[in-house]
Amino acid sequence: MDPLALEANKAIEANKAVEANEANEANKANKAIKASVLLLLVCWSTCGGRTSVSASDSDYVTCGSLVKLLNTRHNVRLHSHDVKYGSGSGQQSVTGVENADDANSYWRIRGQPNGPCQRGVAIKCGQVIRITHMKTGRNLHTHHFTSPLSNNQEVSAFGENGEGDDLDVWMVQCDSVHWERDEAVRFKHVGTSVFLSVTGEQYGHPIRGQREVHGMTSANQHNWWRAMEGVFIQPSQEPLRHDEL
Repeated sequence: MDPLALEANKAIEANKAVEANEANEANKANKAIKASVLLLLVCWSTCGGRTSVSASDSDYVTCGSLVKLLNTRHNVRLHSHDVKYGSGSGQQSVTGVENADDANSYWRIRGQPNGPCQRGVAIKCGQVIRITHMKTGRNLHTHHFTSPLSNNQEVSAFGENGEGDDLDVWMVQCDSVHWERDEAVRFKHVGTSVFLSVTGEQYGHPIRGQREVHGMTSANQHNWWRAMEGVFIQPSQEPLRHDEL
């Protein structure tokens, strides 16, 4: 082959490789953007259209926010999924997972039944709330069943479309006036007086490696939680209908 033609072919092939690499990188970027947009759209539809992802916008966890909650002692995020307990209540299981990217770890902060909170308003220390699982619409719940691994009190996800019963209610315990986003807090169950806790026991099949979440009667190092990733709702500047949760 003519040397000039050979060099031309090499240049063409090199250009094709560069274009393919650029297309691949663009595809990755588009996927990341779509994932971010999808999360924001979910929050837009469930939280009334007012969102903030900037830590500088607010120092507080607010009513309507969609958050992941980290147990600071065991470094696992509060998690649920449509997998039922094989013992105890047989309700939807609640666990702790190490994976920070799992979408099944998003929870929505809401007011108590018959006592809704205003979207975007900071949650006060001592305030009573519900914590609703985003994917399944069931509320964080506990009751007098024994947890399967540690023999503490079982914690489950209960209800349909965000509506359960009076055992879905938790009090936020913290040292400030409001629940600060970088502050570790406790969740004390109003109905049974236990604290939302993790002590490290791990499940086998079908949720291998996930940690048991349960209720403990004492306040200790195992029941500190901190708000991590999420979409934090800000106060509205204009009155909107259906503005309570």
